[in-house]
Amino acid sequence: MGNPFCHVELTTSDLGAAREFYSQMFDWQLQEYGGGGMPYVLINTGQEPGGGMMGLPMPGVPVAWGMYIAVDDLDAAAAKLVKLGGKVLMPRTEVPEMGWFVIASDPQGAVFGMWQAKM
Repeated sequence: MGNPFCHVELTTSDLGAAREFYSQMFDWQLQEYGGGGMPYVLINTGQEPGGGMMGLPMPGVPVAWGMYIAVDDLDAAAAKLVKLGGKVLMPRTEVPEMGWFVIASDPQGAVFGMWQAKM
């Protein structure tokens, strides 16, 4: 079977306001996560996939929901992405004790993430 969606993530200009809105709107359980060096909120909906919220990580990043696709070998997936005409927008980055991600775009410019969990 193909690679599943494994995580959804909100980048927002106001993390506190987003946290308050989504916890009230959908009754999500939200928890602070401090392992990445910047404020991050884990989202538990009671079902998979899980999610998170974070402030804008760098200038130019839009306020938007994004998604991550699970891969077994992040480096091989990134190489295949480039071969097929996609672009790596943010190189392999580690989330301590959890795994690694790459932010990418397809040939038409649609942005998505790829995630390799630590085993």
